[in-house]
Amino acid sequence: MNAKGTVLKYGDNIDTDVIIPARYLNTSDARELASHCMEDIDTEFVKKVKQGDIMVGGRNFGCGSSREHAPIAIKESGISCVIAASFARIFYRNAINIGLPILECEEASKEIKNGDEVEVDFDTGEIRDLTTGKEYRAQPFPPFIQNIIAAGGLIEAVKQDKL
Repeated sequence: MNAKGTVLKYGDNIDTDVIIPARYLNTSDARELASHCMEDIDTEFVKKVKQGDIMVGGRNFGCGSSREHAPIAIKESGISCVIAASFARIFYRNAINIGLPILECEEASKEIKNGDEVEVDFDTGEIRDLTTGKEYRAQPFPPFIQNIIAAGGLIEAVKQDKL
């Protein structure tokens, strides 16, 4: 499984209230959530994000509440992968549960720039910045987690008997 897209980059401690502001939590509609993704930190996000783009964050990405709305909003917006130096543990698990690929790689998080073209190989954990030619290595997910992500999330993986 691979992803390739343009980077939308953010800093450290991007919390779930920044990813999807609490005023929109009265809906579970994924499209509605995506239409407000990142709006308090990047008012142009929903206008510039394209299907397949890659989000890069710093340390402690997804900190804050335990709601699944945040990774759902990111995934539904078209983001194919989130790369960060580190993730809040509950966000990490929620992302896997809904089938949003995420990779931890501090060096890539620091060096990849907003607007770079990046390609990710989820099987090997290889991250290639096609703009600079630099390569990074993240720890790939074990096959059972790759199956969950490929199925579109934990519930779909169970339905498809992919575990």
